[in-house]
Amino acid sequence: MAWLEFLLPLAGLLLLQQLLYPVPSGQVLIGALFGGRIALIAVGIALIYRANRIINFAQGDLGTVPTTLAVMLVVAWGWNYWLGLASGLVAAIVLGVLVETLLIRRFFTAPRLVLTVATIGIAQLLTAAGLFLPQAFGKQAFQTELPQPFDATLHFGGRNFDANDILTMIVVPLALLALAAFLQRSTVGVAIVGAAERADRAATLGIPVRRLHTIVWVVATVLAFVGMWLRAGAVGLPIGEVLAPIFLVEALGAATFGRFRQFSTIAAAAIGIGIVDQAMVFTGHAEGEIAAVVFLIVLVGMLVTRRSPSDRVDDDASTWQAIREVRPIPRELVGLPEVRFARLALWAVLGVFVLTLPAWLSTSRLDLATVVVLFGIVAASLVVLTGWAGQVSLGHMAFVGVGAAVGGWLTERGWDLAIAMVGAGLVGACAAAVVGYPALRRRGLTLAVSTLAFALVTWSYLLNRTIFDWLPPRFGLAEPTLFRRIPIDSQERLFYVSVAALLLTMIVVGGLRRSRTGRVLIAIRENERAAAAYGIHTIRTSLAAFAISGFLAALAGSLLVQQQGGLSAAPFVPQRSLELFSMVVIGGLGSLPGAVLGAVYVQGADFFLPLDWQFLASGVGLLLILLVFPSGLGGIIADVRDGALRWVARRRKLVVPSLVADVRVEDDLLSMVPQDTIEPAPGTDGGASTTGARAGDAAEQREGVTR
Repeated sequence: MAWLEFLLPLAGLLLLQQLLYPVPSGQVLIGALFGGRIALIAVGIALIYRANRIINFAQGDLGTVPTTLAVMLVVAWGWNYWLGLASGLVAAIVLGVLVETLLIRRFFTAPRLVLTVATIGIAQLLTAAGLFLPQAFGKQAFQTELPQPFDATLHFGGRNFDANDILTMIVVPLALLALAAFLQRSTVGVAIVGAAERADRAATLGIPVRRLHTIVWVVATVLAFVGMWLRAGAVGLPIGEVLAPIFLVEALGAATFGRFRQFSTIAAAAIGIGIVDQAMVFTGHAEGEIAAVVFLIVLVGMLVTRRSPSDRVDDDASTWQAIREVRPIPRELVGLPEVRFARLALWAVLGVFVLTLPAWLSTSRLDLATVVVLFGIVAASLVVLTGWAGQVSLGHMAFVGVGAAVGGWLTERGWDLAIAMVGAGLVGACAAAVVGYPALRRRGLTLAVSTLAFALVTWSYLLNRTIFDWLPPRFGLAEPTLFRRIPIDSQERLFYVSVAALLLTMIVVGGLRRSRTGRVLIAIRENERAAAAYGIHTIRTSLAAFAISGFLAALAGSLLVQQQGGLSAAPFVPQRSLELFSMVVIGGLGSLPGAVLGAVYVQGADFFLPLDWQFLASGVGLLLILLVFPSGLGGIIADVRDGALRWVARRRKLVVPSLVADVRVEDDLLSMVPQDTIEPAPGTDGGASTTGARAGDAAEQREGVTR
């Protein structure tokens, strides 16, 4: 009965529902329909994973944009249901083609983790498009539910099912069966499956891999559209709002059960998750409790589904080969008077600028500056985790929220701010270890899934004051003292404390990078198997990096709650975690100063732009950096610095091999060639050909030096 193994997740989740949340059979069927719509999203995620070896975090938004367009055509312009459906289907096909050809194809040869990050930028662009669409219709309010496609009702288990529910019962199984037949029976489907294993080998055999990838993205977009269209008919579509993150988390959780590869297992797990979700809704559980249960289901799914030896894609996805770290100033130049003076002058100007900010900024602008500084600490924590350890966290705002709750609770009870910061950091480190272990054990990109689920449960459950009454107040948080001597009773003093915390963080993180631990993290990032062959415990080391990252994020949270004057769940919505990650990519994953610049960019956009433009700014910024400036803003600054250092080297007539653009390296090696060994080319008088021979000898010596 091995062929029935795909039903094990469904059986386990159904047993969980019957034991903890028993409901009538009609409600179970409602949950199954809910899970069926999730299954279409989850299977689309798995399809792209098999073809491109990435986790597509834009899958839900791929379906939301054409669904929003089609729903508005029906409810705002009065189009026929089926005509609106056909229009949405055409829009989904066009969107899938555009996304793959204009964006995804640009990353065809990029590391898979870079392409995964690109899908985050695509998700933010699509979110902005979904928010802008209602404005094109000249209205701000729409009916959110679709009309019934036909006249029919069904009574089962004490519940009535309308035509939209009946349509879901028909369409979901047909869509899944059609996908299975397409992949197993058609020539294109078989080619897609074959090319998914080894795209390079398939290309050498003449298979049009890029065209197949376009087909895959079109099919995945159509699946997402069908799932979101059916959802709009059943529960309505929040037009002009951001897609609820729990929908994506449940789809990713289902994909985790099937290792992002086994479509039947993924569909069964999605139906089981939907049953548990709707059973909890029926029994009166709040959204936060549902999110907590979904988070636990995701963690259990990672623990019980071990990584298969055939999952080579995880190895491909675990490397950040495109990261460029900023090199230190070469030893040949670091002691020169002009270089030393320039460094001192730069630090002096920067120090004066930062220290005098409170004198010429208004209160609101100083609040923004404090927030930027605090998010600079969070950005530094993500540099440790992603830039050095090569792991993606899409829920880092959750650790900031945990630190805010713990730090605010401690200071509210009279503890010193320094103790509150350390205590919040330790709790954040423990939370990171608990969340990270199941995912790091599976390797690959599953950490992004578990942290995104943790961000959802933190925002809706852990920071819910109706569930936990010990949380700090929303307003009027008690003013703390630092070292029992300095009262933090003004925004100016909090700004200076935040700057000191950021400076200390930069020093500690910089020292960590230069230590053995930092070098080990880089080794794991570049080649995990090779690092393990040298006796490095890769899981333990990566978990330590995640704990350090969680500590720093929670420390920033303990100061953020003071800046806010209380604890509210609003700043910790899951979408903010995606902004955090975009912030670090824009700044440069290998650069600490660049990460701070990324914080300035993203937080400035949040402060000055409305919601829809915020998603557009972060999405465009992220994709632009990945396409044009892969090393981020930090890399641009490093290029400017290296250009200035080359000018100094030319002025001093110094040869600096570490500055790769220094053309005098060739001249210096040329001077090392004995003149009597240079012979003119046959048939010449030793003129121009002597130069060619000399250059050729110098090139050979340069290659030898390089070797």
